[in-house]
Amino acid sequence: MKPRIMTMFFVFLIFLLIDYYVFQAIVVVSKNWTPGWRDGLRYGFWIPTVLSVFALLWLTFADPYNYPPQMRTFVLTGLVATYFSKIFAVVILFIDDIQRGVRWVVEFFNKGASGDTSGPAIPRSEFLAKTAMVAASIPLGAMAYGVISGAHDYRVRRQVVKLPNLPKAFDGLTIGQLSDIHSGSFFNKVAVKGGVEMMLNEKPDVIFFTGDLVNNEAAEVKDYIDIFNKLKAPLGVFSITGNHDYGDYQAWASQQAKQKNFKDLMEAHRVLGFDLLMNEHRFLEQNGEKIAILGNENWGEKRFAKYGRLDKAYAGTDEAAVKLLLSHDPSHWDGQVRPQYSDIDIMFAGHTHGFQFGVEIGGFKWSPSQYAYKQWAGLYQEGSQYLYVNRGFGYLGYPGRIGMPPELTILELKRV
Repeated sequence: MKPRIMTMFFVFLIFLLIDYYVFQAIVVVSKNWTPGWRDGLRYGFWIPTVLSVFALLWLTFADPYNYPPQMRTFVLTGLVATYFSKIFAVVILFIDDIQRGVRWVVEFFNKGASGDTSGPAIPRSEFLAKTAMVAASIPLGAMAYGVISGAHDYRVRRQVVKLPNLPKAFDGLTIGQLSDIHSGSFFNKVAVKGGVEMMLNEKPDVIFFTGDLVNNEAAEVKDYIDIFNKLKAPLGVFSITGNHDYGDYQAWASQQAKQKNFKDLMEAHRVLGFDLLMNEHRFLEQNGEKIAILGNENWGEKRFAKYGRLDKAYAGTDEAAVKLLLSHDPSHWDGQVRPQYSDIDIMFAGHTHGFQFGVEIGGFKWSPSQYAYKQWAGLYQEGSQYLYVNRGFGYLGYPGRIGMPPELTILELKRV
């Protein structure tokens, strides 16, 4: 407990120093206001600080995991959003302090030369104080907007992939893809239902779900079974597991408890009507022609677990003219798929969420996600092989999205 208390105390001191520093700008900005407005702003400024202290106490002394995951998420998001935004103000105020310091040094030596070193303190720049307030409000406003509007602003993204070996019977096949539902993060059931209905309105021939049904526990999806079980397609709904589905990021009472959770997760896929592919494959057959759907358990690079056995999923698929792979982590494509399985035509992945933050305007695409993943959103091609990375249906950590809306993919296969 002592390390946790020390950590909380250290974080509290940092918060207090940030708030005291920013408060100097509040004082400057409000100095000419009427007493009522001035006092309201100055006293009101400290309300988030008091709430932050209570949040720190709750995170330290209570067990946050005894509460709904949405509560943990919003508490942490509130803390991060508040102080991340204030950092921008601190930077501007620090620039002001530098110029004040330079002016003080110049005036000190000038007055020293004349024998007079007294004089009033150099005031803080009102312009920079106001600039600091604006600098703090922009990220705070953007993060608030990302929660209120961006979290469930579902967008349909369409792609056409031409395959020379595609059987005639499957020419024009439409595939709907969802990924990274993260049901434990949801806070707006009506909006989630709307996203599912958008996919159904597209009437895809087959639907793929590429992993991360939950954040940690299978129980998280319980309240959303009656929404996601509406996902139906003529040729079926196929799914795989993602890194969060194994419960690896939570402390369990025992290994047996963790194993039971994963069994419950697999059962949830069955109840939803998803055909969960655990390192195995299925054939789609029309007019005597076949294509194969391969489902790989999570296979990640570096710190992410490799449960996937593509050799098992691939075995027995030689008769299929086209092979479509479902694998959660896009790093699997360069890590194993392309080097070892040149006849897997398309891999469908998710995992990155596009960092839930980015800019996509025309052909320009940027997100912090690109510094961690070579392929992080959209369609990629190397030779005759393709990878599609879905930007995700849900969200994790920050309960919103900024410039990277949740995605419903519609990919159409065409013969060359």
